[in-house]
Amino acid sequence: MSNINIGDIIPEFQSVTDKGLPFTLNDLKGSPTVLYFYPKDNTSGCTLEAKSLRDGKAELARRGYKVVGVSPDSVKSHAGFCTKHELNFTLLADTDHSLSEAMGVWRLKKMCGREYMGIVRTTFLLDADARVTHIITKVDTKDSFGQIIKLLGK
Repeated sequence: MSNINIGDIIPEFQSVTDKGLPFTLNDLKGSPTVLYFYPKDNTSGCTLEAKSLRDGKAELARRGYKVVGVSPDSVKSHAGFCTKHELNFTLLADTDHSLSEAMGVWRLKKMCGREYMGIVRTTFLLDADARVTHIITKVDTKDSFGQIIKLLGK
């Protein structure tokens, strides 16, 4: 599973947004956050997940949540992904996978008999202090937003 458990405050980190701006733990504080980790820009499952969160962003915002996505892709890749799919939230370029490793989602994966390190798709819901309130390890890429809303309740 992850290195982070419900009730933990996520560790300090430094990253860069899809717009090339610095982003740290302090940027997550002040309002609840959907912090989701995904393997790769412009792949089928990751695109479905991003579109679900894009389409549900207004309702999440109504509940006080902001959305932040994280993958090991570059700032340039993220910028293109945001433009192509009209994403309305921040993506972080975790190119050195330091945040993914700290959160315990950078792990050995297997596909087609090949082993490699990569992000295991995971969503963390954080409170305004960046404390983990929920962890979703079996993400429904087509309905990630609906999955989150069910967890949050009415």
